Amino acid sequence: MTNLISTEVIATKILLIRGKRVILDRDLAKLYEVDTRQLTRQVKRNGERFPEDFMFQLTKDELKNLMCQIGTSSWGGTRKLPYVFTEQGVAMLSGVLHSRRAIQVNIQIMRVFIQLKRMLLTNVDIRRKIEAMEKKYDKQFLIVFEAIKKLLEPPPVKEKPRIGFHA
Repeated sequence: MTNLISTEVIATKILLIRGKRVILDRDLAKLYEVDTRQLTRQVKRNGERFPEDFMFQLTKDELKNLMCQIGTSSWGGTRKLPYVFTEQGVAMLSGVLHSRRAIQVNIQIMRVFIQLKRMLLTNVDIRRKIEAMEKKYDKQFLIVFEAIKKLLEPPPVKEKPRIGFHA
């Protein structure tokens, strides 16, 4: 099977909201090549399949924060608060959306979620090994260990400057 969508494209759609890795309903709709209304309609018809830990609706503050982070216009687009789907919610979508593309895209999304988990576990394992080595060796290697730890930490999120005229 050939990949319909690159892993990088899918990975950029995964956001961290409320401590969970999620994908916005509109991003999923684009990946599935369906209208966002159709996606949410199918989800609402099958509401018992989507508990709060599979899918939830963003609050106004979360949406405002998200728009600031990704640079979305505040006056256009959606009039309703978007839904976001966790990994389990995306998996459940394959049972609700019955197209061949939806099934193939779901498989790719699941693979990306698995890759992210593996990367996080690898970083945790490496950090544990470094800490064990730190205890074993004397202070002369302290600088080396601290430099390695800094490399393992995720980069800080920088706020993007606003573009355009500011009054």
